[in-house]
Amino acid sequence: MKETNKYKVYRGLIAAGRWALFGIVAFLILFPVYWIFISSITPSGELFKTPIDYLPDHPTLESYAFLIENVGLLEKIGNTILIVGVTLIVGTILCSMAAYGFARFKSRGVSLAFAFVIATMLIPEVVTARPLYEFMRTVGLYDTYLGLIILYISAVIPFTVLILKNFASEIPVSLEEAAAIDGANFIQRLFKIVLPLMRPAIATVCIINFITCLNNFFTPLYYSNDIQVLSVAIVQLPLRDNMYGVPWDLVSSMGWIILLPIIIFVAVFEKQIMDGIMAGGVKA
Repeated sequence: MKETNKYKVYRGLIAAGRWALFGIVAFLILFPVYWIFISSITPSGELFKTPIDYLPDHPTLESYAFLIENVGLLEKIGNTILIVGVTLIVGTILCSMAAYGFARFKSRGVSLAFAFVIATMLIPEVVTARPLYEFMRTVGLYDTYLGLIILYISAVIPFTVLILKNFASEIPVSLEEAAAIDGANFIQRLFKIVLPLMRPAIATVCIINFITCLNNFFTPLYYSNDIQVLSVAIVQLPLRDNMYGVPWDLVSSMGWIILLPIIIFVAVFEKQIMDGIMAGGVKA
């Protein structure tokens, strides 16, 4: 009986330790997010008051109104939706086709092509920035929607192809063979059998690519001037004469606008993200 009680106490201590660790990690992650939101609704004159107020005395939405009226927030949101939306649609279609080809056709050339696509993940953006910048200006794609969309798509291709290829490899070829016996051609087998079975992985990479594109800072900053998206708008806010020239209330508001859709997507689609990564990342 004493051993049983000791075992129960031991298990209780372990559970308490896990919950305490979980609480500490959650606090370290969530408190900065909470502070960004609080700072965004706090008047600029109260941001640096002492002692610190963890709840604003006079909450206001003036920072958001200023962003809409003077910084062109709605235009930046529209540009972001257009570029990211087209990137997800076109990139998912192209990567699904490529992933199916890499999974089904086995040859040395196909294997080398797949290895080349995956190897591009190891190349930092700054390494190719200068020659790519010159190329974009030469072909007239610099500071254009088409040019940015192409760059965004190229950025998500390696990861998307890797996940979808591994997932497609798990689909039995016998399903396609049975459909071929029933008279289905290649297009019918692809769109009526393979792609529907890849739907969980496709949904997962779409969610992850949405977050990646929304956080992409280097590409729109370096390859565009007039076309502005949310990720670079935070460095284009008007400076002030006080608070060291940085409008921290506007910075916090813009940061919260960028964070909010990411938080919502991760919270809603957390299970799909983990299931898709586990299903598509079993083998390379």
